[in-house]
Amino acid sequence: MRSARSLMVLVVAVAALLGLAQPASAAPGRYVALGDSYSSGSGAGAYYTDGGCQLSANAYPRLWAEANSPSSFAFVACGGAVTADVLAEQVSALTADTRLVTISIGGNDAGFGDVMTTCLLSSNATCAARNEQARNFIRQTLPGRLDNVYAEIADRAPDAQVVVLGYPHIFGSNATCLLAGATKRAALNSSSDTLSAVISARAAAHGFDYIDARATFDTHEVCGSGTDWIKGLSTDGAFHPNAAGQRGGYYQALEALV
Repeated sequence: MRSARSLMVLVVAVAALLGLAQPASAAPGRYVALGDSYSSGSGAGAYYTDGGCQLSANAYPRLWAEANSPSSFAFVACGGAVTADVLAEQVSALTADTRLVTISIGGNDAGFGDVMTTCLLSSNATCAARNEQARNFIRQTLPGRLDNVYAEIADRAPDAQVVVLGYPHIFGSNATCLLAGATKRAALNSSSDTLSAVISARAAAHGFDYIDARATFDTHEVCGSGTDWIKGLSTDGAFHPNAAGQRGGYYQALEALV
């Protein structure tokens, strides 16, 4: 009897050493992708919904889900979304068994679409003034809106890893950029810096992870020194990440973090 028991112990020990006693690794739990057009994939093509949200098969949430096979996947980000839309229309996808949440939000609250239009069509002085207005909003009003969203996410998905993805600089440093001169590019990138500072601070306050897209997209901006990962003037997703940007600027950073 003692010999049989010793043999069993030896078999279990050898199996564990060889990895045979370990169960097959389970797929990640539920993944919910919230946010605006930078998460939905506007500008990245291969859209598979006609609901107006421009969900792209090339968007980083879809790429991560295909690579990691979560137990369930809810892709509810939507182009044009503001923080109020996330609260009203998206957070209902969060459940107690959610294990990963990603979100990009805040750019539309700050009116970045109008900021871009103003800068491209107006003088340097008008562009600078519109950016200062946006920065004041980002500093004074946006933190409270982000706190409301982040608190709701934490309440609905208490066991999830939450990854907040920031926004890249739109323009690089190429001196021959035809779309915008150096003064306008500096004003726009300064607003992106303010937005990143506020979003990262509020994410940290809630214990969330943050991906700084200014770093991951570095040199790949419009008029950057590398291959463009952000579209320029376009009828489809102007000044949004293209398919290469979704993969190289967002997906790869998310894959490395989660």
